[in-house]
This record gives sequence, structure tokens and C-alpha cells, in this order.
Amino acid sequence: MSKTFLWNRFADQPHNVAPKKERFWNHFKYAATYISLFASNLRYASPVLALYRQYRKKMYKEQVRIGAPFGVSVSPAGERSEEVVEYLEEMGIRHCLVRIPSWEKEKLDIYERFFRLIREKHIEFIIALLQQRDDVLHPLRWQHFLEDVFSRFGSICSFFETGHAWNRTKWGIWNYMEYLNMVHTSMPLAQKYGVKLVGPAVIDFEFHLYPPVLEKALFDKISSLLYVDRMGAPENTQFGWDTSRKVALLKAVIDGCSRKNHDLWITEVNWALKGTGKYSPASGKINVTEKEQADYLVRYFILSLASGFVERIYWWQLVAPGYGLVDSRRKEWRRRPSFFAMKTMVSHLEGSIFLEKIPHPQAEIFSFCKGEKHFFACWINGTSCEHVFSRRVVRVVDWDGQELLVRDNTVKIDGSPKYVYF
Repeated sequence: MSKTFLWNRFADQPHNVAPKKERFWNHFKYAATYISLFASNLRYASPVLALYRQYRKKMYKEQVRIGAPFGVSVSPAGERSEEVVEYLEEMGIRHCLVRIPSWEKEKLDIYERFFRLIREKHIEFIIALLQQRDDVLHPLRWQHFLEDVFSRFGSICSFFETGHAWNRTKWGIWNYMEYLNMVHTSMPLAQKYGVKLVGPAVIDFEFHLYPPVLEKALFDKISSLLYVDRMGAPENTQFGWDTSRKVALLKAVIDGCSRKNHDLWITEVNWALKGTGKYSPASGKINVTEKEQADYLVRYFILSLASGFVERIYWWQLVAPGYGLVDSRRKEWRRRPSFFAMKTMVSHLEGSIFLEKIPHPQAEIFSFCKGEKHFFACWINGTSCEHVFSRRVVRVVDWDGQELLVRDNTVKIDGSPKYVYF
């Protein structure tokens, strides 16, 4: 397989290193590691399934404090970096994630200036460390990169996600043992510089990779790049698993393998957009409209956070033509519908308490309170319907913060989340 690392600057990801057929034969070459994967998963199957059943029974039936779990990933933007941080402040975002690729270690001055801007707005940030194939083949290269980053930013950033989407060969790692070697390099350095590690940063629905990694690696926060249905709603299923079931299963896998509760962070999720061409990280039917992206963003956050199993979620990312909350293709940057959906969601849900999920044959209705105010967040994955609430409705706010007229306590519930106050 080719070792050439090629970066797609339009979609912010690497190009595939080889055709599918060649990648298949490469996986076949490492068949022994898959056998060890099976053995590890078999050992934990019983406690994980028991926990999953337990978590599913209590899911959406227990109160959950929604503190400040909303995060957005950002990148330096040269002369417009200050504008990027102002967008975060406008949305009320308190947490952000910044990627530092190992091949950009000569640009740490740029990142330091960017971090200074973020800290001036009192926004906390974590750093995700990206790898390429050369870091695997030359471990000292990765070690020196970690030394540079930890020593320089360890005093202003507590958490570092080590490695990224390593279960995709285009990111330079071809089996989980190679990832573990990189993590084992990170652990003593993290202790030396007093920083905390986040991982294992597995992308998509590949939870079988957690047991063998968590057996041998210690993380302060467990992370997942958890996508559900990239071309459809978060309530849609993949092999029978929707967002709620995936979150419960992932938490069960994590807790079952470590024999204790771990905080779970989702450090990447997005929906790629139609009509963005080369800027989209996906192709074909997987892309959605800007309005669908806004709806799915809010629904994904609520489904995950109200479960009580996810402490924090980071949207990837703020400014990006193909999937971001802000479209940067023109000189005048444009806030997309998802930008306003995030802003509205944060204003209503931050600092609230999730109470319960209200049974309904069609709609998703989640009950919250914030101070003395009681409200529902509601939507429907399918045909819209009108719902008459039993309590007097005093206010209805649409996904974008617009006030809607209320008639006889009747609210039209459709795919766009609404906040209904009593």
C-alpha cells in the first residue's frame, strides 16, 4: 500500500491512500490482529450486554443536568481568526476543539496566537493531535511532536486527544496495535507535562475497537467520532441502531471494559452539505440540505445529551464550506441555518435539567426545566402533525430563535425542533 500522505485541503481530510481492493488486502495482511479483537470482545460481551440492558431501561427516564456540554471545533483563519472566535462568543459556546496536525508542527506560533484569542473570550479548548503514516513508521517523529505540543500548550490546555480516526487507513494507521504504540508513547509524556489524554477517537459505529484498546491504554476522557446516519436523520438506524441505542451501547462498552464509569465525549459529528462540490467530505446521497443539517444537529445533541451518557459534544467544525456552521466560500462569510440552530439550542438548554421523555405515538418530546421555567423540545422524524398540549402554552420558539404564534395550545410539530414553554 502506498505510504504517500496527501491532504485534501478542500474537505479538511486526507485522500484515501489506495483503492478499496488494495485496502482490503492490507486488512487481510493484518488478520491476526482481528483475531485478537474477537477474543477481547468475547471476554467483555456478558458485562457489556448486561450494562446495555440496564442503560436502555433508564434512558430518558431519569433527570440529567445539562451544564455547558456544547462544543464547536475551530481552526486558525489567518487575519480572520478573531472573527472565528467572535462567532463562538455569539453562539454562547464555552468549549471548542482545535486540531493540530503533526505535519504542521512548524506552525505552532500560529496556533499559539489563535489560542490566545480563544482564552481572551474565556472559552475552554482541547487540542486534537492528528497523525499520518510517517508518525507510525518513525515513532521518534511522533514523540518529538508530542514533546513540542505538550511543553508549549500544557499550561493553557488540560486535555489532548491523542490520534484521530485511526480506524480509517487514510489517517495512516492500519491496525489497532499501531494505534496503541502511539498512545503508549503519549502516556509518559502526558504525565511528564501534567496533561490529560482523551481517546481513543474511533470514528463511526466500530465499537469492537474499544475493548482491546481500553485494556491497554489509560484515558482521562473517552472520546468517539460518532456518526449515525450521514445522509439522514439521527433517529434513522444503521443495522438497527439509532443515535439513542448507539450512545447507550457505547457507554456500556466503555464502562463494561473498564469496570467503572467514564465520561464520554463525542469529539466530532457533522452532516455534509449538498451543492458544495469538492468541499464536501462525502459524495452522492450522503449530503443533506442546509435546513436538514440544522434540524439534525439539534436533534442529535438532544438525543445524546438527554441520555445522560454523553458529557460533551463537539460539532466539526465552525467555518467550512462543505459542512460548517459558517460558509467561507465568499469574501462575506455567511452564517448557515445550523449556526442559528446551535445558537438557539445553547440559549435554551444550557444550564437546564432534562426531566423526562414524554410518550407520543409520532413525535419526540423532551421535557426540561430551567430555573422556574418549564418547556418541551419537540420534533418529528416523518410527517408533521398538530399536537394539543394539556397545559397552557405561553411561548413557542422555532429552531432559529423566531417566536411563533400560539393558537389554543396547539403546536405544529415537524422535523424542525421547537421549544414550547408553559
